[in-house]
Amino acid sequence: MNSPFTPTQLSISVSEALALERQSTDELLSTAAALRDAGHGQLISYSRKVFIPLTQLCRDVCHYCTFAQTPSRLEKLYMTPEDVLAVARAGAQAGCREALFTLGDKPELRYESARQALAELGYRSTHEYLMAMAKLVHEETGLLPHLNPGVMTSEELQAAREVSVSQGIMLESSSDRLCAKGGPHYGSPDKKPALRLACIEDAGKLAIPFTTGILIGIGETRRERLEALLALRELHQRYGHIQEIIVQNFCAKQGTLMADTPDLPLEELLWTIAATRIIFGEEMNIQTPPNLNEGVLAQLIAAGINDWGGVSPVTPDFVNPEKPWPELEQLARYTADAGKLLVERLAVYPAYTKDVSAWQTPTMAKSVRRAMDSDGLARCDDWSPGIGSAPVWPSDTGGWQSAPPVAGSAIKVSIARALRGERLCEEEIATLFRARGGEFTEICKAADELRKQVCGDRVGYVVNRNINYTNLCKHACTFCAFSKGKTDEDLRGKPYVLGLDEVAERTREAWQRGATEVCMQGGIHPDYTGDTYLNICRAVKAAVPEMHIHAFSPLEISQGAMTLGLSVSDYLAQLKDVGLASLPGTAAEILDDEVRAVICRDKVNTREWLDVIESAHNQGLRTTSTIMFGHMENPQHWARHLLHIRDLQERTGGITEFVPLPFVHMEAPIYRRGMARRGPTFREAVLMHAIARLVFHSVLTNIQVSWVKMGEEGVRACLQAGVNDVGGTLMNESISRAAGAKHGQEMKPAMMENLIRSAGRQAYQRSTLYGLVENSAVENSSGGNDSANSQLIASA
Repeated sequence: MNSPFTPTQLSISVSEALALERQSTDELLSTAAALRDAGHGQLISYSRKVFIPLTQLCRDVCHYCTFAQTPSRLEKLYMTPEDVLAVARAGAQAGCREALFTLGDKPELRYESARQALAELGYRSTHEYLMAMAKLVHEETGLLPHLNPGVMTSEELQAAREVSVSQGIMLESSSDRLCAKGGPHYGSPDKKPALRLACIEDAGKLAIPFTTGILIGIGETRRERLEALLALRELHQRYGHIQEIIVQNFCAKQGTLMADTPDLPLEELLWTIAATRIIFGEEMNIQTPPNLNEGVLAQLIAAGINDWGGVSPVTPDFVNPEKPWPELEQLARYTADAGKLLVERLAVYPAYTKDVSAWQTPTMAKSVRRAMDSDGLARCDDWSPGIGSAPVWPSDTGGWQSAPPVAGSAIKVSIARALRGERLCEEEIATLFRARGGEFTEICKAADELRKQVCGDRVGYVVNRNINYTNLCKHACTFCAFSKGKTDEDLRGKPYVLGLDEVAERTREAWQRGATEVCMQGGIHPDYTGDTYLNICRAVKAAVPEMHIHAFSPLEISQGAMTLGLSVSDYLAQLKDVGLASLPGTAAEILDDEVRAVICRDKVNTREWLDVIESAHNQGLRTTSTIMFGHMENPQHWARHLLHIRDLQERTGGITEFVPLPFVHMEAPIYRRGMARRGPTFREAVLMHAIARLVFHSVLTNIQVSWVKMGEEGVRACLQAGVNDVGGTLMNESISRAAGAKHGQEMKPAMMENLIRSAGRQAYQRSTLYGLVENSAVENSSGGNDSANSQLIASA
């Protein structure tokens, strides 16, 4: 199993680590904070969880614990399935994504009553019952289970892997001394360090994202803490599976044998956090519970943590019931006061979502993908492209999630370079795509100011008709719900082929309704040749000689040329001769062959797509450019795609506009098979438009938003984030509809102009190539309401 972390992040030697014992807290803090910032930037994460204490029975008798109870003190020895589901459903309704199962260790080995209770429930062991309840919660509520049942065998870990996304056990300490008589773990067989380390190692062998950590202030020394951390680091270096280290401070509880033991001094907690960060490096997730440290959260951040752990809006901390969770709004404010931004994660950390199939079973991987955004953090609203629900602005989740970007941050530098028209590098662009909070706002603001500077307040649209002449296709693109092949009978719509007479008739209808363009694309029909596309152009021109033909993706061009034995350039020349006027830059999807191998492996590759577009430009044919994003790719791939487009545009200048096409997931095969996310989040979709404006500055003027994908609210948002065009009225949009989009098949010119004006902008009807259209065409399309264009023509 390849670790999500690189060796350079774990480079401090054992002797150097042990030498930290002699260093003061002040000597460690700045180093630890710098490491944390290098790995996690301004983000501090938490998991919104519901706590399910399946049983408080335990065979261990830790001297500081109030969670474990004897049977006589419990009304129910185990939560019933109904109890479990009631708590889980309340958590799901409150927006939780994690179901944390915490319970005592193997109580049936100590209590006959536990064995009887399990038998009445129909189970032989606590572990077997836990597996059933985790499966039930996941299937009924969609919550992602995280399991903390204590020491498990390899077989038990494997069984738990089938029903959870992560597991955990606190090492607490690697010191056998604490298990001796008089120690806090005396009489607790499951607290033996060797047993716990073996369990953690077995989890590594099974590729289980694993949570562990140390409990400090229970009688251990600083050196023993360091030795425990090094033992965990050794396992992590071997297997790469430890997703977080918890540094938990002891808090004395009444009614325990350690009730009179002083709480751990704050300085010792800060020293230990800093030492943990230095030992594990920049990318490890280090957590300290906020409810155990009220009033000093900023100091914990300064010591190097990057995570608050699970916080529940529904259930108490059953392990520390005297310490209530902070309110999330309050936690976010404390985090912002420390110069950081609170973000929500899943039970499995982002690093383990990059290659999610390696770390999860297929069932759990499917659930993780559907719950995550492109960074592997939690998807925090229900918006998806095309579904019709109102989007939630990142700042609308309470305002408290906004935090100003750090002065002089990398994002500020990148924005400044983009505004000067400089070419940003891949890493700079990927970093822009990860912006949240105040940085998100700053990017959108910069993009909108740049739009105003370059394009003014005019927003263009074109009156056009989509003619998708067939949905039969020999290719098997995994994102496509439009094309019909051998395995697609259950998807929307029936296979069809439009004859040339029907194409001509739809062209005439479009012209009569004021359309100036027909946009024509279709599946790669197995019987189509290059002559097919030539004849389609001839049919359109015979019907309406004045109609602008905007048609044929690079895939269709490539296929047509091949069937006729022509070069792409020669075939484009023939198409131009029969009336082709411009090409849609579709079939680009993601211009990265790593992604294309998954979503469109038998399509043109990145180089071939770019070559077709460049050949079109060399023939004097303008093209658009697109990106289809939000499925299984990540911001690094988006950055590469944008740079391919920019570099091509710098060579040819032939691209008229860039059109982000958010992935519509509902009926897409790749989503139905559990291999894709639910499209981009609203934040990601808006950012794509804003960042495109910045990246393409000085080489490409027009950034277009797809109203079919984004909906009216999404269009308004993008018009505040660098967009100056809303595309076509369409008349017969069918590709997004086939994927499940609900935003309609046509937006009439009057509706389009009302939408643009509602965003405080000036609408105008344009041609395909961004010229002004004649008044007669405007009158046909708008029923005579042509005042906006008349004013623009008069001033041109």
